[in-house]
Amino acid sequence: MHVADAMTPRADVVTVDLPGTRDDALEYLQERGFSSVPVVKPTDDGEAYRGLVSRDDLIENPDEDQLALLMREVPTTTAGADLVEVAHTMVAEGARRIPVVDGDGLDGMLTVTDVIRAIARGDVDGETAVEALATRDVNTVYRETPLPVAEREINYANVPYAVVLDDEGEMTGMLTEVDIIEVARVVEGEDDTGESIANQDDEWMWEGIKAVGNRYYPTRNVEIPREPVSTFMTEDLVTVSGSKTAKEVARLLLSNDIEQVPLVDGGSLTGIVRDVDLLEGI
Repeated sequence: MHVADAMTPRADVVTVDLPGTRDDALEYLQERGFSSVPVVKPTDDGEAYRGLVSRDDLIENPDEDQLALLMREVPTTTAGADLVEVAHTMVAEGARRIPVVDGDGLDGMLTVTDVIRAIARGDVDGETAVEALATRDVNTVYRETPLPVAEREINYANVPYAVVLDDEGEMTGMLTEVDIIEVARVVEGEDDTGESIANQDDEWMWEGIKAVGNRYYPTRNVEIPREPVSTFMTEDLVTVSGSKTAKEVARLLLSNDIEQVPLVDGGSLTGIVRDVDLLEGI
């Protein structure tokens, strides 16, 4: 099976143009729930593909406004490439979207979801039991954690989700990068740090994070609400057992419009099955 048989064609790919700003990319990431968006530059011959800008790029560089400085290079492929080989490249590179190029032009986009659809249809091998594909290290967060702290925790864990736990340590929901980016907003202005970045009475203050004296600095930041995770998480959890096949889980992910699902054994959390994990079984 070739990339052309599974990819999203150029006509259906949302892009942002150079020159542009972080607001241009943030608008699409919020409205569409994408993890990244390709950047193109209009030319006399049409358009030229230049790179991708992702959710992480925006959050990790809150003071950078220029799209050209936020975007990054990622692996590319062609429409005639073998789908399974490119899927393995996605896993190896940690890339959720690989631009499909034709010369300098953008021919389309191959996403993890495109490959998941191919698995769900039976176009590629999907008979491996997810017990063998699941990730055993699960990222979790407490339901009463303020959302900005949860965002940092997800960022440091380098995964796009956190299973939310209640007071008894039981699963009670799921928080994803999409949930966070949907409520984030860009703010501008001049902030006064005061003598401490955190409030001295703040229960969640991190000791040792202090400003030196009074200082002012210009900001253009992504602001995240301070309400607890429980306000923004998805409460209705979908779970799977290890005996389910990659094909069955692929269909479950697509029907519920989710990217990961907890793996359970007798009701206990034993792992996480992410969509990218399914690509390792083909």
